Amino acid sequence: MLFVVMSGLLSQAYAILAPLELYTDSQVYSEGQPLLAYGKTALSNETIILRLFAPDGTIKQFNQITSDRNGDFNQILIRWPNATTNYPYGTYSVEAIDQKEQGFSQKVDVAFASSSSLISAPIKRTVIISVYAPQTAAVNQTFRVFVQITSDGLLVPGDPSKLLAGSHVHLPNGNVTILTNSFTTLHQGLYYVDFTPTQEGTYVFHMTALSQGTESNGSVATLVLKQSIEGISDQIIRLNSVLDTTSNELDKMKAEVQGFGYVLNTSQNSIAQANENMNKSVTSMSTSVQNLEAASGQFNSLFLPVVALIAVIIALQITILARRR
Repeated sequence: MLFVVMSGLLSQAYAILAPLELYTDSQVYSEGQPLLAYGKTALSNETIILRLFAPDGTIKQFNQITSDRNGDFNQILIRWPNATTNYPYGTYSVEAIDQKEQGFSQKVDVAFASSSSLISAPIKRTVIISVYAPQTAAVNQTFRVFVQITSDGLLVPGDPSKLLAGSHVHLPNGNVTILTNSFTTLHQGLYYVDFTPTQEGTYVFHMTALSQGTESNGSVATLVLKQSIEGISDQIIRLNSVLDTTSNELDKMKAEVQGFGYVLNTSQNSIAQANENMNKSVTSMSTSVQNLEAASGQFNSLFLPVVALIAVIIALQITILARRR
């Protein structure tokens, strides 16, 4: 009798401690297998809500059932379809909620895999956080850091202030800046934060994601300079443009110098030719003078006898005239 009383007391105590129990008929399921969820409530005829969560936290199935007079319940929540983007392989969660017990709930994780063979390792959710930031940036210039959160390959939606509650950035001077309330949702599972560095050095962004009790960490570093690589690149491009212009001007000058050399050579050739012609002219003039001197000598040799003859004739005439008188 005492044993029966003690058993009843223990049962009542257990009912108080555990108003809701939830189980599944297996831990690992494959395509085509049914997922049976069953359990027990503390009281009879209680309304139980059964939900199936995908790896990314979205609800895939929602059923409402009532426990029997003993508090027992069971329900085939889903017959697993072929793996698709809607139902990918991964870790799913089955949740039971007792509406009368102030919303008390229980969760059980199960795996959807290509084979339903039991594995020795416990079922574990794989949450991955990826962080993307520029490798270099400039002081006082805002840049954007992107964060992606996945659970078993699916993007995880939610409030970034909760999903990324522990995220922060390590500054070059050793200080830490909390980024919890700085994130903006870009897309389901994709978030970003705009950050403006105020000093040179290396900034380390440490992001922490918490999804359904599983935590994941990711880090990335950005080197902040006085001037961004883009600005330096623009200066190099402008310098290259100036060098190209200078090179073109040098090419033009070289062409002009070559033309001037050609003209100079032509002028030198012309001067040489003129000098040669002048020499020929001088030689010709010298020859002409010589010929003129020779002609003058010949003229003098001819002219003097004629003059002498004329003088003799005039003298004879004068003599004749004088005798006549």
